[in-house]
Amino acid sequence: MGQLSGPPRRLEIMWNVYKIEECFTLSGDSAKHDDIGYVTLNDPIWCYGNASSGLGVADHSKSTFLELQRKKVFRYVIFKIDEKKNEVVVEKTGGPAESFDDFSASLPENDCRYAVYDFDFVTSENCQKSKIFFIAWSPSVSRIRAKMLYATSKGRFRRELDGIHYEIQATDPTEMDLEVLRDRAH
Repeated sequence: MGQLSGPPRRLEIMWNVYKIEECFTLSGDSAKHDDIGYVTLNDPIWCYGNASSGLGVADHSKSTFLELQRKKVFRYVIFKIDEKKNEVVVEKTGGPAESFDDFSASLPENDCRYAVYDFDFVTSENCQKSKIFFIAWSPSVSRIRAKMLYATSKGRFRRELDGIHYEIQATDPTEMDLEVLRDRAH
């Protein structure tokens, strides 16, 4: 169980069922703690200030990102949440010669992922530059549970990756194509 801090606050209702961690459901005058549970709309939900998914980040995930950032060993890294280990792990890496098409083809069509892409480009002054993009891939056809898990874990994971220049939230390939990256990088 994580550290609870701050006053409780009411969560906004967005879907019929929530995956809630480190929260309390209040029924009558008694409170029931539910570490990782499902709460229906009939239950008022109260959550303490810093509740998050509680997922860790594998050391290999951090070191792989550093290799992409500092040594240019990879063009991209795709991360997934391993629910059994309760951490973010590396799913796939792409070598420096791989293209953006290789990268986008590596993202699953029906499941969420995090990705980091090292985008190389030439400026109008003819200077070679590189910008690192963090992409939160959440296709509209993925499961709601997966979308919520990735959404609640994104901030914590993103903070572990120091040196990201831009962040993109994408639900379909057109929201993260090369034109989008070029526009953001310039």
